[in-house]
Formats: sequence, C-alpha cells, structure tokens
Amino acid sequence: MGLFDLFRTRSKPTAHLAKERLQILIAHERSEGQSTDPDYLPRLKNDLLDVIRKYVAVHDDAVQVQIEHHEGVDTLELNIVLPERKNDSV
Repeated sequence: MGLFDLFRTRSKPTAHLAKERLQILIAHERSEGQSTDPDYLPRLKNDLLDVIRKYVAVHDDAVQVQIEHHEGVDTLELNIVLPERKNDSV
C-alpha cells in the first residue's frame, strides 16, 4: 500500500449502491405508515431505465415497478422487457 492509496476513494459496486437505496426508500415508506403506492416509484423507474440504457437500448415502457401488499408483507415487483438477441453468425 502506497502513500497515494490512502487518498484514493474506493467506489462501491453499482448493485450494492442500488440495494442500499432501495432499503432506505422502503424503510422510509414503512416509517410513514402509508398504505398507498409510494411517490418514489416513478423516480425509481426512471433511475432503473437510465442504468439499463447504459447496456441495452430499451423503450420507456420497458420497466414496470410496483409494490404489492399481501398479509403484512410488502413486495417490490420489477419487470423489465429486454429486446430479443440477434443471432450472430460467425
């Protein structure tokens, strides 16, 4: 470990950051005790679209996010429609 390594910031993987953000959002919603769909879902959908578009070209309606409430358990459901793969001939 060199002297310059002390000043470098280590970035966390994107998936880990996304997981932390989702946990914070869900914990925040539970603390407010709201029974309707949270207001952050449209923002979450847009953020997910931005990340997916870094790798794949998808339409605006390719991502659907919703929360289901069933027997005291909240479930975040995420549906992503990806384009079909083209067959590459070599």
